[in-house]
Amino acid sequence: MFGILKPYPSPLISGRGIDLDFPMLAGCLALLGLGLVMITSASSEVAAVQSGNPLYHMFRHLVYVFLGLVACGATMLVPIATWQRMGFLMLLGAFGLLVLVLVPGIGREVNGSMRWIGFSFFNVQPSEIAKVFVVIYLAGYLVRRQTEVRETWMGFFKPFIVLLPMAALLLMEPDFGATVVMMGAAAAMLFLGGVGLFRFSLMVVLAVVAVFVLVQAQPYRMARLITFTDPWSDQFGSGYQLTQALIAFGRGEWLGVGLGNSVQKQFYLPEAHTDFVFSVLAEELGVVGSLLTIALFVFVTVRALYIGLWAEKAKQFFAAYVAFGLAFLWIGQFLINIGVNVGLLPTKGLTLPFLSYGGSSLVICCACVGLLLRIEWESRTHLGSEEHEFSESDFAEETNHGR
Repeated sequence: MFGILKPYPSPLISGRGIDLDFPMLAGCLALLGLGLVMITSASSEVAAVQSGNPLYHMFRHLVYVFLGLVACGATMLVPIATWQRMGFLMLLGAFGLLVLVLVPGIGREVNGSMRWIGFSFFNVQPSEIAKVFVVIYLAGYLVRRQTEVRETWMGFFKPFIVLLPMAALLLMEPDFGATVVMMGAAAAMLFLGGVGLFRFSLMVVLAVVAVFVLVQAQPYRMARLITFTDPWSDQFGSGYQLTQALIAFGRGEWLGVGLGNSVQKQFYLPEAHTDFVFSVLAEELGVVGSLLTIALFVFVTVRALYIGLWAEKAKQFFAAYVAFGLAFLWIGQFLINIGVNVGLLPTKGLTLPFLSYGGSSLVICCACVGLLLRIEWESRTHLGSEEHEFSESDFAEETNHGR
């Protein structure tokens, strides 16, 4: 079946059989399974009213999970060197998608935001794709211009010639959350790429000033900022969503009310199966279930950072920067989504990776897992270079999995 792919070894096709980083894979599959269970529970009431089938969203999510697993497997088949060569084309593709979503008739408006390109049965969110493409492009830049980035101001500022226009396109949708996550991951990659502390500190100060200006520029952003500090002051207005989320956390107590027994999902908490699925999880599984879920998130993101570290030790610097960038994308979304759910951050429309309902977000997360598994395999086996001539003896060697 896989005979046509035999000349191109991968973690899925080798003399040793399936050769994966199983701790990373197990952690991600556990999150996918938990997400399926929570979406089934959180969406049942809404689905029953809207479609007459309480399992409607579960079946759709199963399709997304299947597509995500296919994307994960396909990504593992592609050598990292190929991603590195395609970095500029991917950047152009990201710009193209972000422009298309703003075109009337192509972009689909939901809740006042033009964030989706709609098809008959599937919506694509270009910002999810753009964030990953930016990470891949920036990783290539850091490898090509390593000395310039570390020693000159120009090497430090050049990436922002690309990042700032892309951030402007995201803000036009508007998608403030995705902008913060993308710029945060880019800043972390530049720091790990060797940018001096003074220049990095200057970038942080400018970023804080930019956030302040952006918040002041739009009245709804200022309203969200004011509301989240005291949501009970306007409990049935701008603070409604957050107060309902906090009620869900309060009802959950230590062990939760039981799977499927959430009250808040019964039309009290808006977006219960998307942006606020963690609140329903906290209500049904309690503090213990919430902390275990967070621990699983921490394990997956730390494992991704370690994959980057192993690639760096193997002197595969492009792969290392990609792994670091993907890890920081996940960390940013985890922190913002959970921070919003518990009332530590203003409300933002960011999904929780692996858990929230959403097709393009889930498929892209799974593709990122495939990319990380490919990076780990190449750094461990040193068989990732296209210049290397492969033979059966390469795959007969045993390698150490004890990482």
